[in-house]
Amino acid sequence: MRLVHLDLKGAAPRLSYLEQVFPLLSQLGANGILIEYEDMFPFKGELEILRSPYAYSEEDIERIQQLAEQHKLEVVPLVQTFGHVEFILKHEKYQHLREIERFPNSFNPHVPDTLALLKSILSQVIEKHRHSTWIHIGADEVFHLGEGMDSKNWMSHNKGDVGTMFLKHIKEVLGFLTAQYWGLRVLMWDDMLRKISVGALRGEGTGTAVVAPGPDSSAAPALVHLGRHCAQCQQEPVSCPVGIWVSGKYEEPEAPSCCWHQCPLAALPAEYDHYSVLCELLPVSIPSLAICLQTLVNGGFTEEAKRKVLDVLGLESVQLEQSTCEGRGTFPGVEIYHMVEQVNGHLKESILKALEEESAIKGWFSPYHRKRQFGNPRNMESFGSKVLKLHEDWESFVRDLRAQLERVYFPDTVEEWMEENINPYLDQLRDLVQDYR
Repeated sequence: MRLVHLDLKGAAPRLSYLEQVFPLLSQLGANGILIEYEDMFPFKGELEILRSPYAYSEEDIERIQQLAEQHKLEVVPLVQTFGHVEFILKHEKYQHLREIERFPNSFNPHVPDTLALLKSILSQVIEKHRHSTWIHIGADEVFHLGEGMDSKNWMSHNKGDVGTMFLKHIKEVLGFLTAQYWGLRVLMWDDMLRKISVGALRGEGTGTAVVAPGPDSSAAPALVHLGRHCAQCQQEPVSCPVGIWVSGKYEEPEAPSCCWHQCPLAALPAEYDHYSVLCELLPVSIPSLAICLQTLVNGGFTEEAKRKVLDVLGLESVQLEQSTCEGRGTFPGVEIYHMVEQVNGHLKESILKALEEESAIKGWFSPYHRKRQFGNPRNMESFGSKVLKLHEDWESFVRDLRAQLERVYFPDTVEEWMEENINPYLDQLRDLVQDYR
């Protein structure tokens, strides 16, 4: 399975853009889509509070699956069941389910309402994906697990540790899925399992069919079946009614605020978590993703893989060492790709150069002058036309960029991206021009 992970906790694309992207992913070698909806799912009833104002409709969810089927992409919904549940626990209604009261990251596994809530969430998502044969339960980065009073009490009374407690909760989630959806295969991330002792993984006190993945699992896209023979501890295979798999992840961008990251990624993280700023946008990530997929298909980034990437994306060349692509490109959202490249490479530099290196501005139009509306027209005219032209050019560019972003994204994403990546620099120029005029 070559899955593309669409993380929709930030910068969820419009359906019209997915209609363009799905055939591209299939052409590049993907055969599945791992969809982490978070608040973009159209939750109903008591769960409606979890919905984003821009959440997909039920018809959209159906259309996404139709598109996937049309392009031979298996849909695997991802529902976080332990950590990364900020979109749930940020609400006062569910605050009592937090492991640590002041942190909305992770569930308290000892409160009965936690499992009851998860059953409701899983049921609604699975019911809208009746043709999916897989479900991903996340379970990565369960921050602060074991630090809450309930967890400390459980460990002291049960002579257990954080590992057995983690497995106990996972077993309860799997038990529900086994009972309600026989034959549904389950995926989960492997990072928490790598921290658990072999004894706990052998099922002491849990009855869960799990074995440890290899030590290099985070560096490879391999899936490791949890019911298989464990080479690490040479134990017998364990029978498991639910097909449980774990998967490693490619590295994420170096920083949460990274908007231009062209290393080969398997996942497309729009945000690190529900509270972080946006990372790269999907159109910006497509060349990187194309390289990833073709590397998987060919067993390495061979000349054949490189040719395929260039042909499909309409590019002239890719330089991995410099993280650059040459050529106009023909892939969906290529306009955004090039415009973000312009922002990343020139916006900040050109404005700071104008404001800080122009001696006439520093000498005759300083913050002191501007605050008191005091200046010599002769000196101001020496830099005025240059600054006005720079301002006009960037404002025109930003209007075009906004129009392109609005074709792909909902208003909240457009505003956030502009505020994070454009306004901190362009606002300085806007203020200067306003004072100059």
